[in-house]
Amino acid sequence: MTRTDARGRLRSSALGITASLIGWFVLVEITSGILQGYYVPLFSDIVEHLGVHDSDVNWFEAAQLLLSALVVPVLAKLGDMYGHKRILLVATVLTAGATWWIVFADGFWGFLIAWALQGFYVVWLPLEIALIFERGRRQGRGVSATRRAAGLLVVGLQAGAIVGALAAGRIFAATAENLTVTLMIPAIAVTLIGFVIWFGVPESEPLPGRRLDAGGFVILAVALLLVTSALTFLRLNGPGFVWTWALLAAGLAAFVWFVRFELRQEDPAIDIRVLRRPEMWPVQATAALVGISLLGAQGPLSTYAGTDSSLGYGLGLDATGRSNVIGVYLVSLIVGAVVFSLTSRRASPRLILIGASLLVGIGYLLFLPFHLELWQVLLNLSIAGLGSGALVAALPAAAAAAAPRGQTGVASALTNTTKTIGGTFASAVFGVVLAAGLGAVASQTAASLGGYLAVWTICAVGGFVAAAVLFAVPKVAFADTDTAEAAAAAGESQII
Repeated sequence: MTRTDARGRLRSSALGITASLIGWFVLVEITSGILQGYYVPLFSDIVEHLGVHDSDVNWFEAAQLLLSALVVPVLAKLGDMYGHKRILLVATVLTAGATWWIVFADGFWGFLIAWALQGFYVVWLPLEIALIFERGRRQGRGVSATRRAAGLLVVGLQAGAIVGALAAGRIFAATAENLTVTLMIPAIAVTLIGFVIWFGVPESEPLPGRRLDAGGFVILAVALLLVTSALTFLRLNGPGFVWTWALLAAGLAAFVWFVRFELRQEDPAIDIRVLRRPEMWPVQATAALVGISLLGAQGPLSTYAGTDSSLGYGLGLDATGRSNVIGVYLVSLIVGAVVFSLTSRRASPRLILIGASLLVGIGYLLFLPFHLELWQVLLNLSIAGLGSGALVAALPAAAAAAAPRGQTGVASALTNTTKTIGGTFASAVFGVVLAAGLGAVASQTAASLGGYLAVWTICAVGGFVAAAVLFAVPKVAFADTDTAEAAAAAGESQII
């Protein structure tokens, strides 16, 4: 057997592992996308059904983001300890239960709790990345296999979001506007995907002797709760509310306490020493920075598209037109993820991350001179979306590649947590910036052009800073190990 034959056999094996998992996981991510896209067109009807105000919808998002930020690191760590498939299945069962609760919830508080608990689905992607990486690691192809798979998973996620958004209104109309029946569709989808995971996904091999650092996770939960609460108050009450800054200071102090506590632990909740590595901290920082535009800028984008163009800015689009704008952005995310998946074998992962971050910065920078015509907005969003799609696919895979064995799940999950924190921070700041620019006329509720320019500037700076930060990553980071070469050499020596 020659070196080339051995290398080819191992590569085929690794690709087979990826192919055997990717089909199941694409179905899981399509379901995740459906959960993210299905309810948006129904919010007005949900609000009417619950008898609450339109502004109360903001609490749904805040509650789900907060819960996901708290539980995702814990579940990911449990996956590293007891098996990623097992925890993936647990998270799916919890998501299914919450989604069925949403169907029959007839009061605001019950719906709010169910909506928050549905956020367990956010841990699906990190656990899938960890499963793919751990399976591929045995052939020395874990990194490249994970990169290719991650791009396809994000395609499934965004495709599911589009399908969900398009299907919800049509199903609602087809059921004679029966909201209960309409809300059953995502509940059925999550229930079915639980059986897909149970029967189709193989388990990973956790390292023995691990323990859960409960104290560390409690401190982390308190810190996240304080910071996200402060940001929520910032968005709702503005910068003049004194409790905003008191909670923020307490949250930052809790993070300092968390770091010091974790450095004394043998098996910490979050390994701070790993986070300090030059191939890890830039990835987590980039996730937070991309969260600014990916999660924080969607509200301002929608309101700008709907702003009456007679003011001298805005597109004046109705709900259908705004949906089309968002649809173009989602398609660009899909294209970015596909391009990442196709180029990840040939191009340097580090350069892909830098290039994707630059696209985000360039896309939002173009908003500053070009924002008055629909085609300009669509072009800018498409450029930013290409970069964002590649980053959404690349960051969990890069974090898994940079983590030692036994920490791939929590490392991948942290990219989601930092992205959520970045998006929450941006959402709060953007709310203040836009509110400060409200029209002086009482009947005019549109934010000023200066407010929107500030939002786009912050998003652009976030992309460029992320690109600069990624230059700190070593050039050889995120590469496969030399296991395949060693195995091929061993095979050749046996022949000799």
